Order: sequence, then structure tokens, then C-alpha cells
Amino acid sequence: MPIITLTTDFGEKDHFAGAVKGSIYSELSDVRIVDISHSISPFNISEAAYIILNAYSSFPKGTIHIIGIDSELNLENKHIAIKLDEHYFICANNGIMSMICQEIAPEKIVEINIHDKIESSFPVLDVFVKVACHIARGGTLEVIGKVINTIKPIKNLIPFVNDEQNQIIGSVIYIDNYGNVITNIKQKFFESIQKTRSYEISARNYKFRKIYTKYSEIVNFEIPEEKRNDQGRGLVVFNASGYLEIAVYKSNCATVGSASTLMGLRAMDTVTVTFNKV
Repeated sequence: MPIITLTTDFGEKDHFAGAVKGSIYSELSDVRIVDISHSISPFNISEAAYIILNAYSSFPKGTIHIIGIDSELNLENKHIAIKLDEHYFICANNGIMSMICQEIAPEKIVEINIHDKIESSFPVLDVFVKVACHIARGGTLEVIGKVINTIKPIKNLIPFVNDEQNQIIGSVIYIDNYGNVITNIKQKFFESIQKTRSYEISARNYKFRKIYTKYSEIVNFEIPEEKRNDQGRGLVVFNASGYLEIAVYKSNCATVGSASTLMGLRAMDTVTVTFNKV
């Protein structure tokens, strides 16, 4: 049974996500549809890229991923289908795939060219569903598009490193449900510049000099629980996806606060790592 996933900024209130699912089932009754997320911030390319990068590989090979973010067709926003890591991705060529393609080279990219056969003001519903169902039936990408070699990149995807190699300037690419702040600084990249040097991480007026291996490492379990006051303490970790993350232990945006709310950090804010001399 084919699997088709949906990642969109449609939200849960409107009819859009339900209509897309209905259209898929009308084309293919024997299919499984999985929602990755419909809560991407509107038109937030880097957020969508981070979500799909960290979700797709948990699905079986051959899964088809529809990504409905900023998908209106125009001269600067063409539609593409990509085969990568034995998965298929259907989306706008607006940078969403550049984070995945930075890690794994695509096997094939096509620019979708079936629009003259489909009249649509809702391309995810009409065009993307047609392409996904075509692939699910065993169809090839060349039938629905012309082969291209490159895709549009996301700006500021790679952190800046100064000439002296003693500073990384990264940026916030995602804020999760706990208010944790994820940067574009990956652990391997960090370590390649660090070369065992000590460091200071700066985000607005907050500074950190240690990266923990897990959130609870900040807790001193030798102190009685009622005396710890650990909730609400800021820390830095490399998260499960390998990205530098500024967090608050057991954060809750509605009660103790979060890294985003307490530190005033937002998407695209700068996070700087300064390395000390050996």
C-alpha cells in the first residue's frame, strides 16, 4: 500500500488539508495518508525544511511526500518533484528541499510541466495530488516533468565563519512546540571549527559556556527535588537532529516560559559562537 505524507501550513481550522486527503482517496482508494504537520508557520520555508528533513527518513522507502508551503505557481516559484534517498518529494522550488539536498544528493529532479492539462488555483490539491498518485501507481518522473539539475537554495542555510576561524555566526531556523530555539549550526560543523577550544555561545544578552548531552544533565540529582529549582533554567544542547539548540529545562510557554519567550529569541535571530585561543 503506497504511503503519501502531507506537510503544510494549512492549519486545522480550514478545509484545505481535508480536501487534499479527499482528492487523494478519489484518485487512489488503496493508499495510506500520514499527516506530518499542518502547523508550519505560514510561508515559513526554513521551518518546513527542518520538519521534513527530520521526519521523512522514518518512513519506508518509496514514500511520497507532498509539501504544501508557498506553492502558488509563478515565474519564480516553479513546481518540482524529486527522488532522493529512495523517497519522492513534491513541492515548490522555493528552497524547501535545499536542507535535505545539502546532506544527500538527489537521484533525479524534474520541473513539473502538466499545468496546461490542469486548471487550478490550489496546486497542492490539483497538481501535487495528481503527481503523487502518478508516482504511487508506479509512474516515472519524466512523464510529469522535465529533468533539471539544480534547485533554489535557502538563504543563510550555512552559518558564517570569520577569516580567523574563531567565530561562527548562525541563525535561528526553528522554534519547536516547547519554545526551544534551534539554530542552523550542526554538531559536525561546530566541532570542525572548534578543534577542542573552549567557547562562549551568545544569543541576545544570554551567554552559555557549556553544551550538555541531554536536557536532564543540568539537574544535580544529589540535591533533594524540592530544593533544585531546575525548571526554567537555560541550557544548550545538540538536539536529536544534531543541531545546536537553546532550551529551557522542562519549558512550558504558558507557565515557566521557554527559551523563545524568556530570552526573546525569534526565527532568523543571530546566535554567535566565539572560540577562545588554545
